[in-house]
Amino acid sequence: MHEINPAMQECIDNCLRCYSVCLRTAMSHCLEAGGKHTEPAHFRLMMACAEICRTSAHFMLIGTDHHKHTCRECAEICTECAADCERVGNMQECVDACRSCAESCREMAA
Repeated sequence: MHEINPAMQECIDNCLRCYSVCLRTAMSHCLEAGGKHTEPAHFRLMMACAEICRTSAHFMLIGTDHHKHTCRECAEICTECAADCERVGNMQECVDACRSCAESCREMAA
């Protein structure tokens, strides 16, 4: 069985939280708010962010070294998503979740 160290466990937790927050925010807040919140590029970015977060967590949980690749991409997408959610406005929970995930994924990718 592979060992999950505390830093990796924190990254898994951050990824799963970001996955949950992005998906939930997109499906409830954004769809209900409309306007800038449902611009195709913004909405696609939120879906991509949720999916890469889920995938990165999964790769760490199954114990493959390929998690370094998914985490690198996850950090990039989360950073982009945080900036875009900030631009759209009224999405602080998503901004915070994305930033936390990006930070821990950058450490895992190193």
